[in-house]
Amino acid sequence: KVRKTGLAAITLREDDELIEVKSTDKDTEIFLVTKHGMCIRFLETDVRNTGRTSMGVIGMNLGDQDEVIGMQLSCQGEYLLFVSENGYGKRTAVSEFKLQNRGGKGLTNYHTEQYGEVCAIEMVDETQDIIMISSDGIIIRLPAEQVRECNRPSKGVILMKTKEGEKVVTISLAEHEEDEEVEDNGTVEVE
Repeated sequence: KVRKTGLAAITLREDDELIEVKSTDKDTEIFLVTKHGMCIRFLETDVRNTGRTSMGVIGMNLGDQDEVIGMQLSCQGEYLLFVSENGYGKRTAVSEFKLQNRGGKGLTNYHTEQYGEVCAIEMVDETQDIIMISSDGIIIRLPAEQVRECNRPSKGVILMKTKEGEKVVTISLAEHEEDEEVEDNGTVEVE
């Protein structure tokens, strides 16, 4: 029975917020990533069932001033894409991340002191495009396959050049679009 005010789905502490919800199938691995570049991979079955309004269980033990910025599922793609607020990014194969127990600190995946905090993550495959948006409203779209595949602790490459005071704020995924070329007779040919 649906109420006009909705139903409480989770109890949150005063400084907590819900950032992501995904549907799973009990055979999934979960990736949690923090703004300080830590990442943990654990089995969905490590998370016990709880009541609808409970707080749930700890997925990751956070360091000082750190916070989770995203959650992805292993079934969503072959690579985990990381983008920093300074415009650096990389694709890392899922196999680079060691399976751990839920509630750990995770592994260092990104050195944020030099390249800025991690602002967004997505699970991608090579058939998708990445859309990046900066705080100044600049939008860039590029194929995921053009982002260099890097090992887990590397910095990656520059995906978007940012000016002083400008930061990458979010990314999104889209299906890859083929390049179009206009012929002399005005018709459009898709490569």
